[in-house]
Amino acid sequence: MMVIGTGYVGLVQGVCLAELGNEVVCIDIDKIKIEKLKKGISPIYEPGIEELLQKNIKAGRIFFNTKLETHVRESEVIFIAVGTPPDEDGRADLKYVLAAAEQIGRSLKSYQVIVNKSTVPIGTGQLVKKTVAKHYKGKFDVVSNPEFLREGSAIEDWMHPDRIVIGDSGGDGAARKLAKLYEVLNSPILITNLETAEMIKYASNSYLATQISFANSLAIICEKVGADAMEVAYGMKLDSRIGKRAFLNAGLGYGGSCFPKDVEALIQIARDNEYDFKILEEVEAVNAEQRQRFILKIKNKLKNLKGKKLAVWGLSFKPKTDDIRMAPSLTIIEALTSLGTKVVAYDPVAIAGVRAIMPEVKYAPSALDACKGADALVIITEWDEFKQIDLEKIKKALNQPIVFDGRNIYQPAEMKVKGFEYYSIGR
Repeated sequence: MMVIGTGYVGLVQGVCLAELGNEVVCIDIDKIKIEKLKKGISPIYEPGIEELLQKNIKAGRIFFNTKLETHVRESEVIFIAVGTPPDEDGRADLKYVLAAAEQIGRSLKSYQVIVNKSTVPIGTGQLVKKTVAKHYKGKFDVVSNPEFLREGSAIEDWMHPDRIVIGDSGGDGAARKLAKLYEVLNSPILITNLETAEMIKYASNSYLATQISFANSLAIICEKVGADAMEVAYGMKLDSRIGKRAFLNAGLGYGGSCFPKDVEALIQIARDNEYDFKILEEVEAVNAEQRQRFILKIKNKLKNLKGKKLAVWGLSFKPKTDDIRMAPSLTIIEALTSLGTKVVAYDPVAIAGVRAIMPEVKYAPSALDACKGADALVIITEWDEFKQIDLEKIKKALNQPIVFDGRNIYQPAEMKVKGFEYYSIGR
């Protein structure tokens, strides 16, 4: 097996395929990254991935190289798992996908199954097929196999997926061959055409993002009428038509590498097909507004922020990852510093990434250190260590016992008893 791309999707795919007993070679043009991977050093923070990486290197099941053409002939299945960053219009940029397809086409010598793992616009499978065919006149098949991984639980999601989606281009049993590979996972396998599989990925992420913006819109009303947004969400989830896993927790909105990019891409796909996806456009607007409302909440309480010192807990867009792409922390910290606030930030794993783009911010070695002498605490990411921290020590460390909680990790009644002024979302 070959996996092209050792980013988040590609590395998880490669390591998990190897864990199932397959021999896998992972390809990337980044020589430094490849050398680190050969030593068992993961370029991403993801619970469990480095342990599996080292285990399968030792077992001789996973290898890393920068030269694709060296391994194409010996690979039964080739996965394309390169990045598809948004372009200026929000559309997914396919230059890396098509570059990989071209390289594959130039290197093929016999029948292969080529699998798109990257999140790509509708029609990309056919485009990859045409690109490969320009350079290779023999038989091959292109299949779409979108990923549904959650950062922070990617290994678990890969090994125990809710479903496996395979889009077939109508070839000689390519989808069935890929399905055979996944049978050991004992999960539902849905085989569709290419376009349907590509749409399922965008539709799923956009729908989940819609739930988040819906919950945050409800939270605004809850604050005004005296309702508790968390209890409202719990009551909704008890409805079997909605479900206990629905994304209905009020907070600072969605971020990361998937939801913002995929929502915008689906909006652009709709526009390209002469349709205004008004619901998704509003989902984006609500998501952006939610962060501004939180900043306003801080300003309304503290008044003049110039010279104030604020402790910020959480920089990654969600817990159990160091991913800061489209993270609420970036927007909020930028707004606070522009108002003259001195920010002292802490995160268990994401400090290095934020420091590279915000060197002017001070970073603390611990959550408690961030609070020392601060005029208030601002919580942006719901790491478990924040939920379990000694709040009496935090109260003593702060100049004023004021907490702005963007993730509702504490109970308002408990915080009041402990002597905090506590401001959360939708409560």
